[in-house]
Amino acid sequence: MGSQGLASYRRNNSPDGSDITGPDLYLYDTATRQKRLFTVRDPERLQPGVDMYVCGVTVYDFSHIGHARVYVAFDILYRFLLDKGYPVRYVRNFTDIDDKIIKRAREAGEHWQSLTQRFIHEFHTDMEALNCLHPVLEPRVTDNIPAIISMIQSILRNEHAYCVDGDVYFEVATLPQYGALSGRKQEDNRAGERVDVDGRKRGPADFVLWKAAKPGEPAWDSPWGQGRPGWHIECSAMIASHFGEEGIDIHGGGRDLIFPHHENERAQTMAATRHSGGCGCETGSSGDGRELARYWMHNGFVNVDSEKMSKSLGNFFTIRDILGATPAAALRWFLLSTHYRAPLNFTPTALDQATDRVYYVFQTLADAEAAARAHDPEVDMDDGRPPPGEPCALLSAVRAALADDLNTPAALAALGPPLRELNELAGKRGKGAAGRQAALLALRASLWRPLPLHAPGPSS
Repeated sequence: MGSQGLASYRRNNSPDGSDITGPDLYLYDTATRQKRLFTVRDPERLQPGVDMYVCGVTVYDFSHIGHARVYVAFDILYRFLLDKGYPVRYVRNFTDIDDKIIKRAREAGEHWQSLTQRFIHEFHTDMEALNCLHPVLEPRVTDNIPAIISMIQSILRNEHAYCVDGDVYFEVATLPQYGALSGRKQEDNRAGERVDVDGRKRGPADFVLWKAAKPGEPAWDSPWGQGRPGWHIECSAMIASHFGEEGIDIHGGGRDLIFPHHENERAQTMAATRHSGGCGCETGSSGDGRELARYWMHNGFVNVDSEKMSKSLGNFFTIRDILGATPAAALRWFLLSTHYRAPLNFTPTALDQATDRVYYVFQTLADAEAAARAHDPEVDMDDGRPPPGEPCALLSAVRAALADDLNTPAALAALGPPLRELNELAGKRGKGAAGRQAALLALRASLWRPLPLHAPGPSS
């Protein structure tokens, strides 16, 4: 699905954006270092939808707890935007060609395409277990090579890149705006992660757009000879290919991507579109080229027992490791119990506490439902809809918390009073039944709509 496919999605999928509801949404924007009122790029268009891109995984291994944090956080944003009435074009990519993929495939004696396909399947299994909605589109790098080559050609034409022996490098010094996203000054720039120090480069911070082919490695034809794309150009090109030239509303990922990956993405887009005009963003102007995104969002790191998670330290946990011993609903609760921008400390004790809390929530729901059905066997509580009329107080409290830069700890805390009420009502008869039913429906609505949780399964 390219930009035309997303346009079709825009026309044919509900909600249609005609009835945006709930409190104003404020999101913290990394580029401006402040919470900003969220507005769509073009509120006058037929369907004022939201274009959102989140950097996906490099598929060479099972995904870890850090990945879970990213995609659960942006799942909450995705669901909340839908709950407010926006049509959302959510795109999340797969990096399916990379040095790590090639190395792992060789070690395993497996074809690299078989390896990536296998771990794409495993990633989807993990996301479904965590109750994350599928994005509208999940493009793969290898399906977008022509778009990547086209963007590199634009950057070269605008004299922001140069060729060396079949490699193409972005020349950072040619873009004065470089560093605005991360707050780094040009003179402080150093070669970042995944950027090799190479004496052929004009500057130490210059990064590769196209890598010349090496013997035995996957390669594609290009104007510079056979090779494959660098990491940073992939997302910039896929955004342009699948959303068009207007830019997007929200670009998300982990805090570790601010520099160099997102800084480089922004630079590439500006360099490729320097004559095409801006997109109404907070920074940049038409002469500078187009800003890639209007809001940049980044979640905090995951630490393990207050130390950085690392395979070398032996404290590295995959999602699959955790779900082997912990209900998926408990892991999701744990991830939401800390604000997405704050560091998250992963400990067995914290995970046990989340597990206890999830069982309490769903046992309370089950007891209250049983009591309500005993009073009225015909009552229907399976659809999770809120009571008719004005929005219930709980749902309003959850929405207000999420509207404040996705304050999920406050949203979870809002569940406490109605849970206590349900426990008190469970042993009452007569008049308490109506209140019990309303409270139960209100709680279910809050869980299933903007703050979805699911009961621990029998195997948990």
